Amino acid sequence: MTSILRAVRRLPISGKVGLVLVLFWIAIAAIGPFIAPYPPGSFANEEVFAGSSGQFWLGSDFLGRDVLSRLLSGARFTVGLSAVAVTIAVCIGTGFALMAAVGPRWVDELLSRAMDTLISIPSKIFALVLVAAFGSSLVLLTLIIAITYVPGNFRIARSLAVGLVRLDYVEVARARGEGRLHLALVEVLPNMIKPLFADIGLRFVFIVLLLSGLSFLGLGLQPPDADLGSLVRENTSGLAEGALAIIAPAVAIASLTVGVNLLIDAATQGKAR
Repeated sequence: MTSILRAVRRLPISGKVGLVLVLFWIAIAAIGPFIAPYPPGSFANEEVFAGSSGQFWLGSDFLGRDVLSRLLSGARFTVGLSAVAVTIAVCIGTGFALMAAVGPRWVDELLSRAMDTLISIPSKIFALVLVAAFGSSLVLLTLIIAITYVPGNFRIARSLAVGLVRLDYVEVARARGEGRLHLALVEVLPNMIKPLFADIGLRFVFIVLLLSGLSFLGLGLQPPDADLGSLVRENTSGLAEGALAIIAPAVAIASLTVGVNLLIDAATQGKAR
């Protein structure tokens, strides 16, 4: 605990701002639906695109639903789904990278060429094709988004793993007869974790933006579920009025991604120093 507090104190102002934003959205994702003043799907106000008031802090949307309640509920899907997707992408990509680094040459060539092929396809186009082919249920959407970002993580993880495999302590472990699984999980992986943290944060930001983009196009979460991108899409008719129903979720997406970027940048600079 003391070391964590010491690390937080060493962060620059931008890093502390990023940390506050990240912790805020994690808390909202965890408890948001439980503190929402109204059920997210209830028609609480007869006036559509109403402004802020004591009863409706962020106004109402195009159907008269409470924007704050829907925002608190939508944040859980955006943060939770993105966190699960980035975990899957990193586990698969890093696992393949370790196989390529410690396995036979042909395994490295096969995996590298396959990932090069996938990464040559723009991520949004790749995700759109998969969503159109297999649908956008919660589970499928999570898997599709995760698969989209496996190649990028694989390239970063492989470059780290290949460099570590050539070091003396790994050669010593190989000389004393350790198997490839031991080399990958005990000798190489622990020394990759810290450099991978920055990539994990960036993948999370990319996934949040991709999920929001898919939802804005109507290919993300389907009603009655809604993430932050869905909230922007369904209230676009209020843009001319400057309705909070469209401004609030857009600001939420921006603050989440900016917060993660600020924290990553500060943490990376701290390690560099």
